[in-house]
Amino acid sequence: MTGTGAIGIRRDGALATVRIGSGRRANALGTRDWQALAALFHQLAEDRTLRAVVLSGRGTGAFSAGSDMREWLSADPAEIEASFSAMETALTAVERLPVPVVAEVRGTAAGAGCQLACACDLRVVASDARLGMPIARWGILVPPAFAARIALLTGPAAARDLLLTGRLVDGEEAARLGLATVSVPEPELAATTSALVASISEHPPPAVRAAKRSVDALLAPARDRLRRLPPGPAADYASLQHSLNAFLSHSLTTPASGSPTGGG
Repeated sequence: MTGTGAIGIRRDGALATVRIGSGRRANALGTRDWQALAALFHQLAEDRTLRAVVLSGRGTGAFSAGSDMREWLSADPAEIEASFSAMETALTAVERLPVPVVAEVRGTAAGAGCQLACACDLRVVASDARLGMPIARWGILVPPAFAARIALLTGPAAARDLLLTGRLVDGEEAARLGLATVSVPEPELAATTSALVASISEHPPPAVRAAKRSVDALLAPARDRLRRLPPGPAADYASLQHSLNAFLSHSLTTPASGSPTGGG
């Protein structure tokens, strides 16, 4: 596995495996991590020998709990906007890769971690994983692109449920909603992902690329319209700072509560 910081890559012939996070703090990603992920996928997009990518969290504890919101504590609004911009750039780079990207999801995939899984073409999810968008509670103003990634997979009704309640669903419910391609017991996750990638790799590479390109052509009008919308504020700044301060004050007295992740 090569790479720097929280983004690593391993090549096995025409297959690339990208791992995100540090293996700690539920693989939450900072702004620089999102920038590194975008740069890596832009580089992969130029590789004509590439046939598929598997995207997973580092270690066995989580896919990603989203952005590491500790860096937003006392940050000014411009810094938070820049973080969301880096995040969206990375998600778009994943979506635009010319070959299939398969997310292998164990543990938590929340907030931007859930968005990252949704940006992939297929999602193999452990049955005991937890996926969702618990971001409104932090004062984050859900961007249209975030809502669209969920709604294009689940439909508007389920997207409203997940975004308005912020609830997390397990792998089995995620599969029923369309949020997961398939859900399997965690011990079978790696083998199922490998089998899925192998079934894709059996086909001629130009045909696989054409299949992805054709589906992307169907989605392009909606995605392009969303990208042309003027950017709105990423968060209600006062609510975000209040929530972060309250969380950190609580975590100082209850260390087991973890770190503020699961955001945008």
